[in-house]
Amino acid sequence: VENGADVEWLESLIWPEQTARLENVRRAIAIVRREPPNLVKGDLLSALSSVAAEAPSNATLVVFHSAALAYVPDRSSRDKFVTTVTGLDAIWISNEHPLVFPEITAGMSFAPPKDQFLLAVDGDPVASTGPHGQSINWFHR
Repeated sequence: VENGADVEWLESLIWPEQTARLENVRRAIAIVRREPPNLVKGDLLSALSSVAAEAPSNATLVVFHSAALAYVPDRSSRDKFVTTVTGLDAIWISNEHPLVFPEITAGMSFAPPKDQFLLAVDGDPVASTGPHGQSINWFHR
């Protein structure tokens, strides 16, 4: 976010009529400028374990992803990710289209909405979400 061209590119991804989303991005950029996160460039499948190992031992490690695993090209690679993330001493929060992890939806007593994402904690579905973060509908337990 230090590079003005990168910020312009990021802002250009937001549809013109979505002014609230643009303001959210601008607020997020301001936070990142004040408190830069540790960003690690790498392959999700090969870097997760080593990045997780860098977390402080007294911290609760949370692995969160949203709309990411649909871009992992094949089922065996997704399975490798699940094996890796569930082998960590971490809380795993996924927010993906229901078709990305059919094993998570298989145990549900109802079909998740097809136009929503499925939020799960450690493989347990807890809510449906708007694909752009615009809503969350918690499942009753």
